[in-house]
Amino acid sequence: MTTTTQKRITKKVQLIKLLSAKAGSDIQSLSTKLGWQLHTTRAAMSGLRKAGYEVTRKEPSNGGPARYCIEAVPAVVEGTPKEAAQHGA
Repeated sequence: MTTTTQKRITKKVQLIKLLSAKAGSDIQSLSTKLGWQLHTTRAAMSGLRKAGYEVTRKEPSNGGPARYCIEAVPAVVEGTPKEAAQHGA
């Protein structure tokens, strides 16, 4: 019997990946993709800021919802190598 071990992808890693996209994402889209309520999504982004991520808010010129993206990551992310942190893993 063979068992395969897959690396567990946490919601935090998913959030970082979504926020690392060049265009970023809005709160509603993040909440829907992660299955979270809006206040949970905002709290998770606050947690990323406290962990050293630079999460910025961008107001679109067309009047749509604000978009958030990660502009900078901390030099060392707890439990992951520096290279993985820079690539949103």
